Amino acid sequence: MNIIKVKNYDEMSKRAAFIVASQVSIKEDSVLGLATGSTPIGTYKQIINMYNDKLIDFKNITTYNLDEYYDLSEENEQSYRYFMNQNLFNHINIDKKNTFVPNGKAENPEKECKRYDSLVEKSGNIDLQVLGIGSNAHIGFNEPDDKFAKGTHLVDLKQETIDANARFFKSKEEVPKKAISMGMKNIMAAKKVILLASGENKAQAIKSTIEGPINPLVPASILQLHPDVTFILDEEAASRLDK
Repeated sequence: MNIIKVKNYDEMSKRAAFIVASQVSIKEDSVLGLATGSTPIGTYKQIINMYNDKLIDFKNITTYNLDEYYDLSEENEQSYRYFMNQNLFNHINIDKKNTFVPNGKAENPEKECKRYDSLVEKSGNIDLQVLGIGSNAHIGFNEPDDKFAKGTHLVDLKQETIDANARFFKSKEEVPKKAISMGMKNIMAAKKVILLASGENKAQAIKSTIEGPINPLVPASILQLHPDVTFILDEEAASRLDK
């Protein structure tokens, strides 16, 4: 486990973008696992800047997103497919046929989950997985539970997660109550993982993840078992760590 502490959100974003760029440069057909939410937006902006400066090339890159809201179409402005297009894919030379996000409108979500797992496995698994973390320590939409979810699955979102996501919607009633999320198997099978966290509201989740026991009630704590995981934390997110 590698812990990188930086001063602020901008520094976190730059360090994360550098790691992504290094992966893309070293292996031009890398498979990237990507996250959504407010945390990685700065990282994606930095990546776009590097692309515009002709420092990186995405033409042979494949991406898999962690999750998607259930029952939102990809045209919905709050869908994660829309988010990825607006915040990254539309601004780089990636082939969108090689960018994968779970189908939130799948009529048979169980079948969609199996399809998504199969796609990731056929790609040879993920070379670099980018993660954020929820205030309840969820990664992807793997919520606190009595067990770790193995494969991609349909999740009932916790009220805490729904409340946290309400800021992106016009009202709380519009926030989806379910999502399709990669499980821990694909995340843990990634060759390298970076987890980004910014802000005091993530501090307890980070402390429990890094210093607490491995416990499915703290989903991100499973990363203690990953052979190559790097936490990039700003001062506030790292503020409760013992060292």
